[in-house]
Amino acid sequence: MISRGRLFLYRLLFGLLLLALWELTSGRLIDPFWISSPSRVSVYLWQVISDGSIFGHLAITLYETFTGFFIGALAGISSGFVLARRETLAQILDPYIVAFNGIPRIALAPLFIIWFGIGPNSKVILVVIVVFFLTFFNTFSGVKGVDIELKNILRVMGASERQILFKVTIPSTIPWVTTGLKISVPYALVGAVVGEFIAASKGLGYLINYNTSLFSTTGALGGILVLALVVVLCNEVINRAEAYLLRWRPREEVRTERELF
Repeated sequence: MISRGRLFLYRLLFGLLLLALWELTSGRLIDPFWISSPSRVSVYLWQVISDGSIFGHLAITLYETFTGFFIGALAGISSGFVLARRETLAQILDPYIVAFNGIPRIALAPLFIIWFGIGPNSKVILVVIVVFFLTFFNTFSGVKGVDIELKNILRVMGASERQILFKVTIPSTIPWVTTGLKISVPYALVGAVVGEFIAASKGLGYLINYNTSLFSTTGALGGILVLALVVVLCNEVINRAEAYLLRWRPREEVRTERELF
């Protein structure tokens, strides 16, 4: 297995290669008006960081994203867990859940802004809706996918339902839950940014929209890169949490050719 240090080095080199290709392409193959360049974006980011103007926008977007993310994740995981263990209730609610999930989120954004105003609350609720269904379906599938034979064996051995829940069901569901959380992070940011595109006076979505209205691809790409960095950092946090929660699970050891022969 590759070491963390070497993995980080490979990732860094690949990222630098992409930036170098972008820089070489800008102004040579493609007009910088359309794609800007890493050097121009870096100068822009340095300016907005130096004057502190970006931090207010970033704080608003992060508040909307993470508040909605935690509420939506908590509601989605708990609902998915309950309905997976209550089959009759799940069958009753199934068509309503499918119908509501089928509504495009972007169609709800204007309604939420009408109901809750152009402030952060409307974006938080939009993020909650987005995250809820992603975590709900993953958790529901994870609980339903627990090995029935394993639970029956434990019952024969005298295990209580509480013991089966904490020793089998929850640990088996964790990979499904963490996958849903990792998928939800970028979509949570998308929900917040889409809401800011429609109506907002602050936030990274507002900043990107403002720059595009001025035909500033540099400013727009700068805001997009900040959003991408936030997603990468959040994904790394979830990966670390998943590794800690699944530390009991044995890892597959990759043997070298010399060890095999």
